[in-house]
Amino acid sequence: MSAEPSIPAPLPATSPASSSSSSAPRYGVWLVGARGSVATTAIAGCAAVAAGLHPPTGMVTETAPFAEAGLPTLSSLVFGGHDTDDCPLPKRAEHLAAGGVLPHGLPSAIAAELAAADREIKPGGPLPGRDDGRTQDELITTFATDLRDFIRTQGLAGAVVVNVASTEPAPADGDALPASSLYAAAALRAGCPYVNFTPSTGLHHPSLAPEASAASVPYAGRDGKTGQTLLRSVLGPMFLQRALAVRAWSGTNLLGGGDGAALADPTAAAAKNAGKERVLADTLGAAPEGQVHIDDVPALGDWKTAWDHIAFDGFLGARMVLQTTWQGCDSALAAPLVLDLARLLLRAADLGLTGPRPELGFYFKDPDGDASSALGDQFAALVDFARRLRDPR
Repeated sequence: MSAEPSIPAPLPATSPASSSSSSAPRYGVWLVGARGSVATTAIAGCAAVAAGLHPPTGMVTETAPFAEAGLPTLSSLVFGGHDTDDCPLPKRAEHLAAGGVLPHGLPSAIAAELAAADREIKPGGPLPGRDDGRTQDELITTFATDLRDFIRTQGLAGAVVVNVASTEPAPADGDALPASSLYAAAALRAGCPYVNFTPSTGLHHPSLAPEASAASVPYAGRDGKTGQTLLRSVLGPMFLQRALAVRAWSGTNLLGGGDGAALADPTAAAAKNAGKERVLADTLGAAPEGQVHIDDVPALGDWKTAWDHIAFDGFLGARMVLQTTWQGCDSALAAPLVLDLARLLLRAADLGLTGPRPELGFYFKDPDGDASSALGDQFAALVDFARRLRDPR
């Protein structure tokens, strides 16, 4: 196992990575689920950090190893996207500020940036279980056209598609593509890098395998690792490396907001839990007893509480327990990772890299390829990737 690099210090908000000149190329970040909490927080956060209103806390790409990696500056990013919701971004941001997700007063300070992004949001679809009358190919064509128009009208050097929509139910067997896969196919058709930050199917649908394998753009995913699974990816290797036998590992999640409502569907929750369990199986060598339960608590809004109960054996069979509690804001945890991934994929595309990027497994419960699930190994691979982006020769 490779040695874990030292933890880098953050760069200040006024670092070169956050500044931009008027002659610098601009890049698009096209968000699927663009009016949701994660997307709104990412857009608001990018504007706030680029303006020097807040430090880039939580953004790994704003730390020292990435300072010379040639990433697009935060101020060069232009936002747009698809959504089935019609709540304007400025109003959504006000709701998030009222709930403590965004700082008080930030929506008014960046009102122009929110309004500009809102003008670039196009109608999405279809909603799960609904037929809007268009064929799959017509939907893919429409979404791809929206992307091309966005790049053309904004004069962009390129754009990345990031799926941050609510988790969808697992698709039934067959060739029918769920909405996440329609957006993924549209990204490939428009020649855009693609990130699946959700547990939804996306590019993993069997019908898209030929397009994915022949993709001329880089892509990464799936299911962003923000809280409970982040902790599991640290603790799992710890037990293995200390030769402690994990007998059972159980967890409970309480969350509200759109994600809580979506995960109230057992089939959607199953897709989410599969990634959590996969991390344990990969890091421990076998899946221990125990399950993860997800409960929708609407009163919690964007805040989440996650408990883990770990039963393990020590020397001479001594039975012990470790319990953890993680309380956090899902949108605030996810948004900086979304910005990181957008910048990394845009830079990779500029360098001509294509296909799945296992180097970005640091960000996902279900990384591409045979990437390790241990966070230390993943971070080492990410730092190596930053070196490649800095000096691609």
